[in-house]
Amino acid sequence: MTKFSAPRGTQDILPTDSYKWLWAESIFREICRLFGYSEIRTPTFEDTELFNRSIGEATDIVSKEMYTFTDRGGRSITLRPEGTAPAIRAYVEHNLGAKSPVTKLYYITSIFRYERPQAGRFREHHQFGIECVGSDDPAVDAEVISLGREILGRVGLVNWTLRIGSVGCKKCRANHRAALRESLKPVLSQLCGNCQRRYDLNPLRILDCKEDQCKRLTENAPSVLDYLDDECKTHFDLVRGYLDKLGIPYAVDRRLVRGLDYYTRTAFEFVGSQLGAQSQIIGGGRYDDLVEELGGHPTPAIGFGMGIERLLMSIEAEGIKTPSPPAPAIFVAVMGDDAKSTGVNLLYRLRSNDVPAEMDYSSKSLKAQMKLADKLGVKYTLILGEDELRESSATIRNMQTKEQKRVPISDVVEKLSEEYKKLSKEELCSKERFGAVK
Repeated sequence: MTKFSAPRGTQDILPTDSYKWLWAESIFREICRLFGYSEIRTPTFEDTELFNRSIGEATDIVSKEMYTFTDRGGRSITLRPEGTAPAIRAYVEHNLGAKSPVTKLYYITSIFRYERPQAGRFREHHQFGIECVGSDDPAVDAEVISLGREILGRVGLVNWTLRIGSVGCKKCRANHRAALRESLKPVLSQLCGNCQRRYDLNPLRILDCKEDQCKRLTENAPSVLDYLDDECKTHFDLVRGYLDKLGIPYAVDRRLVRGLDYYTRTAFEFVGSQLGAQSQIIGGGRYDDLVEELGGHPTPAIGFGMGIERLLMSIEAEGIKTPSPPAPAIFVAVMGDDAKSTGVNLLYRLRSNDVPAEMDYSSKSLKAQMKLADKLGVKYTLILGEDELRESSATIRNMQTKEQKRVPISDVVEKLSEEYKKLSKEELCSKERFGAVK
């Protein structure tokens, strides 16, 4: 029994898995580069009021799930429970809109929510996110959705469904809210406690309840799609038209709502079929009022968040092959103190020439060192013993063909550097650049 362990709802990402994270992150970064997005990094904690104003005090996140504390200066501080509000706060604070009419941001970040831990749900989880700020063009909505689709395709996922809907604007929602309350009034006492609270504060969130009883009682509740005004309806129709043009399949979900109050118009999510209850991989939508709410000029925006843990779980569930962990190309095996001194020098020079190399520091026998080299999966082993040092040479062993040859020590680094560069592009891609494996 260890004295300490990771806090409940968190996890250690060990070397046996971290390379998969690097692989997924590299794909996300590359796709963002192709789509013209630049990285932003925001603080882990923010002023609590930022989330109260943006997310909505009636949401479960604000009312129950935030990690909030008072710092030594008496300020209320909250660990980041989602990525959009901090990004838009930074957009407003640094006047990013003045530099470009459309600002495209992406981030890879930790998210903190006090939830009941279960498969696919953690109290600290990690997220890919993008925000496109400055345009209300429906084509931008389609671009953002297509970026998410591209990520799923690049990692090899095929068992997903794109659900899209619209939550309208403030005018649409006012009419829908009144109709929704009226329809739910007869069954209000039968709804769960959370939904009874939502009835007055934000009845639209009742449609997102996961309780079976609430799902059954709201099956025939009015859809916001029936209350869209002409502008919102036209916008939604155009988004669908662009998705059709792009060949991206989707299903219109009449009950689709988002868990945060700042959403307007387009809402969407990619869900997988392999994860059970926690099936959402990507969730996002438009939030045209948030920039103004946080002190900026009225500015439309849209974005999404993608849970990295759920993405990797989906990849594993679908049996998709991921790249192998990166391996050193060269192993330096030495026998004796003089050989070790020379070996350390050669090891440093190889690495300085961008050749990944490794050696043993525990004084193993040559046989044990060769076994270690095999285990590491190196291409070549450089052997230094008394005979080699006497002749100012070294033995290079090809670990696949088992062929060996002696070369002068003065030529070793150049020779091995040349051999390393000859390694196939496919091997370099899969083992060092973490490229996608189809």
